[in-house]
Amino acid sequence: MTDRQTFIDTARRVIGIEARGLVALGETLDGSFAAAVELVLAARGRVIVSGMGKSGHVARKIAATLASTGTPAQFVHPAEASHGDLGMVTEGDVALVLSNSGETPELADIIAHTRRFGIPLIGVASREGSTLLTQADVAILLPKTEEACGTGIVPTTSTTMTLALGDALAVALMEHRHFTPEHFRTFHPGGKLGARLLKVADLMHAGDAMPIVPDTTPMSEVLVTMSRKGFGVAG
Repeated sequence: MTDRQTFIDTARRVIGIEARGLVALGETLDGSFAAAVELVLAARGRVIVSGMGKSGHVARKIAATLASTGTPAQFVHPAEASHGDLGMVTEGDVALVLSNSGETPELADIIAHTRRFGIPLIGVASREGSTLLTQADVAILLPKTEEACGTGIVPTTSTTMTLALGDALAVALMEHRHFTPEHFRTFHPGGKLGARLLKVADLMHAGDAMPIVPDTTPMSEVLVTMSRKGFGVAG
């Protein structure tokens, strides 16, 4: 029982630390967040989300959330970008680049690419004056908070804050565009969530699709109708 309580205490400590990080993030958001939303709204193309390591995993999720809520988005791996995938980042796009330190070497080429072709760059990092934030058109500085690991080296609170920031960006864009469940259903037809959004019209068959025959129809013709309509029955 002692070990089990220790596990629970650790979990509560970790969640508490990360929760304080989220509170700090909310309190420090300023005009740079609004400017980031405006950049995305002005883009004619997609939001290109990129990051390395744990930031890359968060970037994938942010790109997926944006894409499913009405903002075309795509994750581009920064290392792969240096080997040809920079062609995925084009004029008309806007780049959202994540890095806790703001100095991740693998991001150098994608940052340079955005500068060379005038592609708007939103940088998210926790180090003021870092390369990413100084190069960015819009710099979002994450607050200095304690990582939940206790050693300060495992990305925990920092990645949680970045993920929440991505959610905030997606919801701000949704609300501005008046994105509804009906719109969401277009991008999310599968799974339980898609099933919740289904309407009768999505499932029902009507008109000529229905295998309906008069009651005087010979059985041989009924069988033909059943086969042709594909329901295995006739009304």
